[in-house]
Amino acid sequence: MGGRALGINAVQNAAYETTYGTTPASSFRKLPFVSNALGEERPLIEDDQLGFGREGLDPTYDVATNDGDIVVPMDTRAIGFWLKLLLGAPVTTGAGADPRNHVFKSGAQSLPSASIEIGNPEVPSFSTSYGALANQLRLSMARSGMLNATIGMVAQGETRPQAVSAAGAPTALTGPRFQQAAGSIKRGGTELGGVTSADFTFSNNLEKVETIRGDGRIEGADPLKVMMTGSLTLRFASLDLYNAAVDGTPIDLSFGWVQGAASLLFAVPRVFLPRAKKPISGPAGIQITSNWQASGASGNTLTATLVNDVNSY
Repeated sequence: MGGRALGINAVQNAAYETTYGTTPASSFRKLPFVSNALGEERPLIEDDQLGFGREGLDPTYDVATNDGDIVVPMDTRAIGFWLKLLLGAPVTTGAGADPRNHVFKSGAQSLPSASIEIGNPEVPSFSTSYGALANQLRLSMARSGMLNATIGMVAQGETRPQAVSAAGAPTALTGPRFQQAAGSIKRGGTELGGVTSADFTFSNNLEKVETIRGDGRIEGADPLKVMMTGSLTLRFASLDLYNAAVDGTPIDLSFGWVQGAASLLFAVPRVFLPRAKKPISGPAGIQITSNWQASGASGNTLTATLVNDVNSY
């Protein structure tokens, strides 16, 4: 008899798919995670027949869905796996003992899918969500705390739990974590002062292809218009950004972290700021919250550059 499943012992293994919805036989990597909410659901529909008295008849099953968020640590190696799902394969440069520069850009016409296995060794139980596509990246920056990214996923289905892992004995892909305290926000390459908190959301706006199928699952999901939004909360100390908002002048922003020889930079070259209030609520410092929107009118909406020692993704 198996034991009770505990989150502390759970494992997450993942591999890119060559064919959408088909789990590969090899090439799995063990990936760190904070939480995983993927898993297939099939709700019940109450029977609506009349003529059989007051006792209800059996319900029927509705279509299958497998959507959920995976929260992952922003580390120096594994984050590249998720960036490839979100943005497509990077252009990688570097050779020999040099660091590798992986440049991911938004706007790819097609995106890779993955099979993601969650295992609970105590039971034992191992099930794989297949046809998993990355829809969103949500990230928050602050002065302290753990730096995590939330990846919104859309998957096709999930296998029945088995006692043995389909991933075999995968090699772990993990590295030191980037730190909140070492983060920076820049405009035009110069550190943007006065920022007390920031967040952004990048979305592929995946549209589910909900065709009629015998298994009740989606046929796939197509990426639509790239969208990126975010917010900056700043201490009111300058009219610089306020004037850019009033004039409708786009600015560039970058969000970055450094950990030893590794680094990660999200560059957003065309950002529009709204005209925002400057509320005074007491004797303390005045803060402005600006909810910005990014544009891809002059190129890629987002470019992510990851520097580490991983040869390729």
